[in-house]
Amino acid sequence: MSVEKNTRPLDEGIVRDFSSRMSYGSYLQLPVLLSAQQPVSRPEHHDELLFIIQHQTTELWLKLVLHELRSSALWLREDDLGAALKGIARVKHIQKTLTEQWSVLATLTPTEYSEFRGFLGNASGFQSSQYRAVEFILGNKNAKMLPVFESDPESKGMLEELLHAPSIYDEFLAYLSRHGYDVPASVLERDVTVAHEFAPELLPLFKHIYEHAADNWAAYEACEELVDLEDNFQLWRFRHLRTVQRTIGLKTGTGGSSGVSFLRKALDLTFFPELFAVRTEIGQ
Repeated sequence: MSVEKNTRPLDEGIVRDFSSRMSYGSYLQLPVLLSAQQPVSRPEHHDELLFIIQHQTTELWLKLVLHELRSSALWLREDDLGAALKGIARVKHIQKTLTEQWSVLATLTPTEYSEFRGFLGNASGFQSSQYRAVEFILGNKNAKMLPVFESDPESKGMLEELLHAPSIYDEFLAYLSRHGYDVPASVLERDVTVAHEFAPELLPLFKHIYEHAADNWAAYEACEELVDLEDNFQLWRFRHLRTVQRTIGLKTGTGGSSGVSFLRKALDLTFFPELFAVRTEIGQ
């Protein structure tokens, strides 16, 4: 049997017949997945496929982020801090991928985007229920977002559930309380349906953890993991803002928002304010 140069021969044991076996394509539902890219521009614009795939892959990653954060919240509730931090570590890697992904969309020039933007109607990333769910589970809750999903009962139901559930920060603070840390009752008994706001009464607790890290290593490590999580989220927000500004300037968003100025306001939102404020207190 002759072997062509620069051609790798196939091992004899490689399975070739999938008439009665599960294949890679069937396991991943590739016919469904790869048929989900349906450009709406007419005539179809070359760059719309990039726009669709960028947002679809983001939604797939957000699905996994939600899966991991929900599990991490549950593990905290069950006092399994190690498992919770493992889930958060995975989310951090996903966040890096999501942030780097903006550089691909940034290759879409303003002229190219303008040629199919009008076909999008009012479709906008603002309407991403999974993105909003990630914000809710991290603590940036806003009940005023729910009417946006009135026509999508499943998404609205998911957000209502997360609105009324403790955030991952709430679960972490409850975990600390169960493990002997002096978490103020005002924090533990707060209304979890609203966004967590800076609570100065938490600063002594975190100052103690940071200044005695060796004696509080598990709590100290968890605090730093949450700081990483927020830093990564803010980097994603910033790259989003800059990509939008690069592509549409200061135009109004397709979903009706003010666009770049609306996105810029999100940079002022914080999930874990005390974990950043305590840095001013350490060593004083």
